[in-house]
Amino acid sequence: MTFFDIFLTKLIILTKQEHTIDDTKVICFSHASAISSTDNEHQHLRYNPLRDTWVLVSAHRMKRPWAGQVEKPPEEHTPRYDPRNPLCPGNTRANGEVNSDYDSTFLFENDFPALQPDAPDPGSDQHPLFQSKVARGVCKVMCFHPWSDVTLSLMKKQEVVKVIDKWAELIEELGTTYLWVQIFENKGAMMGCSNPHPHCQVWASNFLPNEPALSDRCQRAYYQKHGEPLLLQYAKQEAEKKERVVVETSDWLAVVPYWATWPYQTLLLPRRHVLRINDLTTEEREGLADIMKQLLTKYDNLFEISFPYSMGWHGAPTGPHLNKDNSHWQLHAHYYPPLLRSATVKKFMVGYEMLAQDQRDLTPEQVNNVTYTCANPALYKGLCFYPRPSQPHHQKRILSQHTNYNAKP
Repeated sequence: MTFFDIFLTKLIILTKQEHTIDDTKVICFSHASAISSTDNEHQHLRYNPLRDTWVLVSAHRMKRPWAGQVEKPPEEHTPRYDPRNPLCPGNTRANGEVNSDYDSTFLFENDFPALQPDAPDPGSDQHPLFQSKVARGVCKVMCFHPWSDVTLSLMKKQEVVKVIDKWAELIEELGTTYLWVQIFENKGAMMGCSNPHPHCQVWASNFLPNEPALSDRCQRAYYQKHGEPLLLQYAKQEAEKKERVVVETSDWLAVVPYWATWPYQTLLLPRRHVLRINDLTTEEREGLADIMKQLLTKYDNLFEISFPYSMGWHGAPTGPHLNKDNSHWQLHAHYYPPLLRSATVKKFMVGYEMLAQDQRDLTPEQVNNVTYTCANPALYKGLCFYPRPSQPHHQKRILSQHTNYNAKP
């Protein structure tokens, strides 16, 4: 069942209209009378308390047909092992280093790092318009799994737990030296990922980057005014409202943020007060593996592709901040998928977004309803023996017709 079918049959809030332009099917929506909320009918502004900025929400713009750029569908037949892929076990990378024959996670220094530990100090200029500071750090690459044809949604729970444990180790290790440790994953060619292999990057720096610095200021201001961490209160409010909750467990909550900018953006939060990922208990790490797999499976099922996104963790600063009061901070992960209307039409941050402010089309509530209805725990790839609701019985997907992700390579 596609995103558009779900809108039509599950929500009954939009009327689908299809158009063909230059042999390309494009889809737009017109609002049905079932929508009663003003927020879902008219443009309005929403406040992002993590960035102290406003987002323009223009839900009515989904009525317009799309005849713009169409992306190439993601590759669905990635080989399990490719001798040319520099991230596969035993392969030689660009700098001549040979990967170990790893069977779990694998960590190595980025061959082309954006940060280096011994960078010289450029010195400061006396004029306020020409300032510079020293930037030092390290960049690492971490492979999640030895197979190139799996993703976090396809990996076993305990394999994902090992990834989380390694993230915690890196925060512990690099955080003793560096002020900020950024863990992030760019998934899919659409997000600039050049190697089809499950992996993330870890950049540690001696400075606090712009986004976490802004988030630190906003969370601190809220805590000083209200006496409670901003995101802890936000998680409580979202859990009560149930309007934007995509997945929830006893320890975790995944929501489409009220202030979301990207169409299918989500925010992953622990329910208790946690500063950094290495502060999570064993039970919370296992729960995190569960909710990550659920969330990413919903993403994959949405357009029936391996869903592209950029994601990353934000927690309390490290280094000299380890001995400071960081009570205002709450650990969280951001997921920023680029797709808008289909597997081949993405959101462009151009023009108004670059020159004025962030803008989105669908409301977060509409997106949440669509994402939440992708409740089938089995992936669209056919890792189950029963048909999807939209398929005739004779078209049911059989496991043997697809990759067996539990088989040995």
